[in-house]
Amino acid sequence: MAYNQYGNSYNRPSFFGGFQFFPPVIKALLLANAAVFLGMLFLGNFHVGEFSFEQFFYHAFALWPLGAGFGFWQLFTYMFMHANFTHIIFNMLALWMFGMELENVLGSRKFLIYYLLCGFGGGLANLLVAPLFTSVGPTIGASGAVYGVLLAFGMMFPERPIYIYFLLPIKAKYFVFLYMAIEIFSVGSVDGVAHFAHLGGALVGFLYLISDGYRFGSPYISQQKNIFSKFSNYAHTPHRQDDYGEVADAKVYDLFEKKNDEPNQQKQIDEILDKISKNGYQSLSDEEKKILFEASKKLN
Repeated sequence: MAYNQYGNSYNRPSFFGGFQFFPPVIKALLLANAAVFLGMLFLGNFHVGEFSFEQFFYHAFALWPLGAGFGFWQLFTYMFMHANFTHIIFNMLALWMFGMELENVLGSRKFLIYYLLCGFGGGLANLLVAPLFTSVGPTIGASGAVYGVLLAFGMMFPERPIYIYFLLPIKAKYFVFLYMAIEIFSVGSVDGVAHFAHLGGALVGFLYLISDGYRFGSPYISQQKNIFSKFSNYAHTPHRQDDYGEVADAKVYDLFEKKNDEPNQQKQIDEILDKISKNGYQSLSDEEKKILFEASKKLN
């Protein structure tokens, strides 16, 4: 459930039964990736003598192998660069499709941390593990981070149907398993795809969710103490409105914290959250939404 965490005022976005259609981090990532892609297309037409702006940006910001022009900043910058139109379209479409609901459930700040950690982990895997199995060149693309998002969606909404080619339904857990299996069997191939970046991003995402309280078959329950606490703890910390402006955050998982309320009420809330995990917020009745809203107000 999305609501403004500052001042108890309830924010009910108009799309997808209460979830934002373009939550702020997803929107910012889409715009950032598009801006970088279009900027590089534009700058690619400019040369100063032998100097090419396009080559400069690839050498400076793509992820290069260790000892071949590598810079530590490239572990973050590479995920905002794409090779061609097809590359960026598929990555951004997957980010929006699977990341939209995740951001609404995790909250914007925590989703951003998760996304960047998955991209960082994918880059590390490509640097340290991939050379043991295949030759590695400069790497670009958001696929490592996107695979982390895909894995999180499959873990948190395992029964959700995904329609392949908009026709064939398959449960999210099987869809994710299929994609991961393809990546594993593609290791060592010379198809020009950074498979270890994909697997590394997914692995980091898996470790993050497990360490942060995820349990198979249960809705997502956040725990503040985990191996990523340096990155994620402040995502749980209240901030003043002046710090972030009008930020709509999602704190569905906070309702699972132990309270001294009546057992029947807690059981009712648990059942509602189970229903959200399986079928989405839009499946709730008006009465269930009201119960969830009233419970959320008590937490502020």
